[in-house]
Amino acid sequence: MKWTSNTSRRTLLSTISILIATGLLAGCTDGPEEGGATVTPSTSTSHSAGETGDAGSSVQAVEGTVVRFTAGSASVDVTIGQDSPATRDFVAMLPMTLELEEFNGREKIADLPRELDYEGSPGSDPEDGDLIFFVPWGNIGFYYNTDGIGYSDDTLHLGTFKASDEELSRFEGQSTTVEIIE
Repeated sequence: MKWTSNTSRRTLLSTISILIATGLLAGCTDGPEEGGATVTPSTSTSHSAGETGDAGSSVQAVEGTVVRFTAGSASVDVTIGQDSPATRDFVAMLPMTLELEEFNGREKIADLPRELDYEGSPGSDPEDGDLIFFVPWGNIGFYYNTDGIGYSDDTLHLGTFKASDEELSRFEGQSTTVEIIE
């Protein structure tokens, strides 16, 4: 191609530069990656069941949300203790069905349908009565005997509950429904 003038060449180069810059900026968004969850921060300290759903829905702040685990006539309520990526994603998965099992004389555990999105969630020093997410295994656990267990970045606090080991044992091997009640 032969250029007839410097002005035409500069105009073409300017146009190409604008098109390239526009294309690069269009690819730079703050939104989630395709298929990812959308999380909308809020100043609210709790939400109703209508504000949650599958991983693709918006979720408000979850601190104070009450989640009920039910197996037959047994139920345990867990109050979400803090707003974190892990707690928001856990609540966004509800409702779901799990099966709990005994683990090591310390906790009742259950595998989640998928790993939580926990990036940026703080670790914890669990206490009896804590519901936790254990990062390496991708499961949740109802701690009832934390003797000798200390702080870990891999143990993420989800909430608190009031139930004894005996009460929790009623969930073992049972289909357990998990849903938001408040």
